[in-house]
Amino acid sequence: MTTARGGELHGMTASSFASVSLDPPLVLISLDKSSRTRGIVLEVGTFAINILSDKQEQVARSFAVQGVKTFDTVPHHLDTSGAPFLDEALASLSCRTVEVVAGGDHEVFIAEVIAVETRPGEPLLYFDRGYRRLSS
Repeated sequence: MTTARGGELHGMTASSFASVSLDPPLVLISLDKSSRTRGIVLEVGTFAINILSDKQEQVARSFAVQGVKTFDTVPHHLDTSGAPFLDEALASLSCRTVEVVAGGDHEVFIAEVIAVETRPGEPLLYFDRGYRRLSS
């Protein structure tokens, strides 16, 4: 889930992100040009990527729909840039945009990871049009 703060908190479920580089630590995420979160990320230049746990399917679903989303029922705290880190996420990455590349109806944000928080647990996966969990 991608989150940002531009006056108010914004967030959206992203289906994927990717590692670009280890040195420096760079990641990328693709955001729809019509997304409110994309506009905020462009404006402030910082955002967070929250890797959801297998207990956060409802969070993923609620932030996957268009429109205004609320953080009222989602435990969170703010990173140093003001982006929401979700308290129950497996990992939260504080990111600073270094490049934006046009890609059709999306823009690809390449960002440097400037801080990370991790927690134990199993990831929430999205595959073949459904949420999945790792099998043991």
